[in-house]
Amino acid sequence: MSTFPEATKGTSTYLRIIARGLVLALMLQLLSACSALRLAYGQGASLAYWWIDGYADLNEVQTVQMRRDIDGFFAWHRGTELPYYITRLQQWQQLATAESSTDLVCAQFDVLRAAYLRVIDRSLEPMARLAMTMTSAQLQHLQRKYAKNNQEFERDYIRVSAEERIDHLMGKALDRYEPVYGNLNDTQLKLLRERIRQSPFDAVRVNAERLRRQADLIRTLRELQADRTTTVATATTALRRWHDRVMQSPIPGFAAYSDGLVRNGCEQFAAIHNTTTPEQRAHAVQVLRGYETDLRAVAAPY
Repeated sequence: MSTFPEATKGTSTYLRIIARGLVLALMLQLLSACSALRLAYGQGASLAYWWIDGYADLNEVQTVQMRRDIDGFFAWHRGTELPYYITRLQQWQQLATAESSTDLVCAQFDVLRAAYLRVIDRSLEPMARLAMTMTSAQLQHLQRKYAKNNQEFERDYIRVSAEERIDHLMGKALDRYEPVYGNLNDTQLKLLRERIRQSPFDAVRVNAERLRRQADLIRTLRELQADRTTTVATATTALRRWHDRVMQSPIPGFAAYSDGLVRNGCEQFAAIHNTTTPEQRAHAVQVLRGYETDLRAVAAPY
């Protein structure tokens, strides 16, 4: 149910992208249609592989190992994480019928962040195995992929007027709210636009952090590539330290800024939710119940 500003997602880089790929069928936002969620999870291993391949351009040997690792990941995820998500969906159905608050929304965000960190922790060793075998050509492929993503970020958030940026953020927000609540009314749309207008989101600052993370990862991967004594354990540690710097930027003040963005997103969600009609809340309960049903069907054979 997360509806935090697109800016918080825009800071994701390689390992976070990998993690999203590994749980592409689920995603923490759970915003696909119920039938699509069931289908997507069933195809999750293939979708995850193609997602990763798009960044790493895997060779034949890497492909065999990655498919094995992805299968292992999904076996763990079905058995360990799906029951957790099902329980949360039941709780969210209850929350959807009542008034909300900033603190309550942020508590749910913390729940999702903890789930994300468990996914990262499970993904580190497979990614370390891949990192140890990446070639210079593959690192160049990754950099080209980054460059394309960076151009898209600049196009959407930097090389635009303030109103165009708000329009883009508004569209992204609606893509997250309306699958849950149904169409927002004029009052809600006006409130959402005003909330976005007041957001502390700074595209230039966010982009600088994105570029820092990308450069940090490329440097980490090159060091692993150059060190012939690297083991899976030391490579895993190197990636863990890199991800620690993702979660807690070494740039002075950025961690506080990021926390402020999250808090602002919590305020936005609570404000919009508290304007929803009984019909919209009933719609949200129905959607969340559908997600629960789908995840139960996916997990049932296991």
